[in-house]
Amino acid sequence: MDSAKNNILARLKAAQEKRGEIEETIPDFTSPIYHSINQPLDLEFKTNLEIIGGEVILCQSKTEIAENILRICAEKQQSSIFCSNPELSQLVEGRIEINSAESDFLNVNIGLTGCEFLVAHLGSVLISSAQVSGRRLNVFPETHIVVAHQSQLTDYLDQAIEKLQIKYKNKLPSLISNITGPSRTADIEKTLVMGMHGPKSLIVLISDESI
Repeated sequence: MDSAKNNILARLKAAQEKRGEIEETIPDFTSPIYHSINQPLDLEFKTNLEIIGGEVILCQSKTEIAENILRICAEKQQSSIFCSNPELSQLVEGRIEINSAESDFLNVNIGLTGCEFLVAHLGSVLISSAQVSGRRLNVFPETHIVVAHQSQLTDYLDQAIEKLQIKYKNKLPSLISNITGPSRTADIEKTLVMGMHGPKSLIVLISDESI
């Protein structure tokens, strides 16, 4: 037993001596925290979200927003959407069935919501419980359509948080979260599964015209 122990200790010592001294380096605290953004925020957001499986559609008007919502529903073979935001509902009112009742929620396949801000650097959608849609509609439907305006684009996450603090002052929402692409997990045998803990599809429509 002692021989085996001494053998292990000798090997550890030899490995340490072979490695040599570890040099201590001082981090460069003057270097930028984030990578620079080299294109307009809407294009940066689109690039970064689509890298991770989301979809971004740039629209010039509310009419174009509505047409894209209807097209997505047709492609998903769905004849209705769930939306609790009256302003967003008006975009497609009379052209598709709009559900907002609690009794309809468990059958929702496509959810339509707004957002707080869009973070270009991450391709992330910043949402909160203070929105009309609340908490559940961001995670429950298989397809999540987010409608945003160009003015909601921010460069980095810290700027989005600062704007959120200004918006709500001392009454921050109880839930503030970042949605970065469709829901995914690889916990089981390292196999990537989409839509495990939330929407399988995330589509963001960014409009030049105010909603």
